[in-house]
Amino acid sequence: MWSSSTSLVFKVERCEPEFVVPAKPTPHEYKQLSDIDDQESLRFQQPIIQFYEYNPSMEGRDPVKVIREAVSKTLVFYYPFAGRIREGFGRKLVVECTGKGILFIEGNADVSLHQFQDSSSLQPPFPCIDQLLYHVPNSDGILDSPLLLIQVTRLKYGGFIFIFAMRFNHTMCDGYGIAQFMTAIAEMARGAHAPSVLPVWQRALLNSRDPPVITYLHHEYDQVGDSNGTKISFTDIVQRSFFFGSTEISTILKTLPIHLRHCSSFELLSAYIWRLRTISLQLNPNEEVRFLCLVNLRFKFNSLPSGYYGNALASPAALTTAGKLCQNPLSYAVELVKKAKAEMTEEYIKSVADLMAIRERVHWTAIGSFLVSDLRKIGLGEVDFGWGKAIYGGPAMGGVGIVPDFISFFIPFKNREGEEGILVPMCLPTHAMERFVRKLDAIFKVKQPIGVENRKLITNIKSAL
Repeated sequence: MWSSSTSLVFKVERCEPEFVVPAKPTPHEYKQLSDIDDQESLRFQQPIIQFYEYNPSMEGRDPVKVIREAVSKTLVFYYPFAGRIREGFGRKLVVECTGKGILFIEGNADVSLHQFQDSSSLQPPFPCIDQLLYHVPNSDGILDSPLLLIQVTRLKYGGFIFIFAMRFNHTMCDGYGIAQFMTAIAEMARGAHAPSVLPVWQRALLNSRDPPVITYLHHEYDQVGDSNGTKISFTDIVQRSFFFGSTEISTILKTLPIHLRHCSSFELLSAYIWRLRTISLQLNPNEEVRFLCLVNLRFKFNSLPSGYYGNALASPAALTTAGKLCQNPLSYAVELVKKAKAEMTEEYIKSVADLMAIRERVHWTAIGSFLVSDLRKIGLGEVDFGWGKAIYGGPAMGGVGIVPDFISFFIPFKNREGEEGILVPMCLPTHAMERFVRKLDAIFKVKQPIGVENRKLITNIKSAL
């Protein structure tokens, strides 16, 4: 159920990085990012990775060539990705659409897909990730750097089996936006002449008002110091992934009072992991802790046009102390998460945009905070370049340039037994991770049979997953 680092070791032979530019001339213009896009919290590079199996119908077609050409064609429609970001007055970010292109790397690995599967390496932490997504020197800045880096790596044996890895500048788009862009590449790779959903810029829709007015208390942006001396050291960080299927979710759910058992799987699992993580970190009981409830505007309201690929998110915070969170039952944490999630309204995200304009792109509160990004609806695993859907599609690791354990993800995942559930990668200091795993093992090592009274509950859980 829980995976850790693997001993799988391999090498990748890479060609020199090249620039892929739009297949046709594109406008040279300046496009302003929104006040949600350019906040300090999103000024980092996010890596993602996709694994693809052999498909006999694609015999003789090279994924490197197919994807490189598709990227070039797609950049005609998504030409801002071929530009560079500049910073102006008030730290306002603007994309200069230069047409310089994105970085592309071709690679060949001396490892097979079966070796990944046999070593349980088709989930974070991925072995040799720095070879599957090579860090091109001086390429990962937010300003004046390529906005995308793509590496397509062929694996050995069985025809064309490959890994698609990408690093994207998060100020340009959120997870939904990058999935839309990847889907467009996949459509072009399969022969389309244009994306089925055309990209929409319109970033002014999420700009601050004139004059800006902050109408909410935004605890996710509180500027706090480490007054209790409990700041976490990140010199000894480990990463593991945890799979929660219907049995695990049911076990957690049964600890709640009846009136809370209709909570969503996001609310339940977020509250559970937040509380257990806080217990494992052994923080000062008086220290404030926050759960940042990342909510996407697209999934809650219909106020953005189809094709909008910018960041459309806010992160209302649940706020308490480590002592209260750890000493109270799970229901306390669930109520906090539900309350924070309910705060997300269209007015709330406007208030965030106004706060960014007034306080010049302030960052999320890092000390004592934890954020979960739910990726189950965005469809990364559905991206099909012609070889079928990815057998894994999602984050490769935490974002480049952010606190390592600050963000986790809910990734749709099918385990080796074929059970569908939620994969949750976690980064923690070594001793905290050991405590976290011990506590999970104590609860889940003996799987309880599902009684008749819980069969309806399990059915509801599976539909929520």
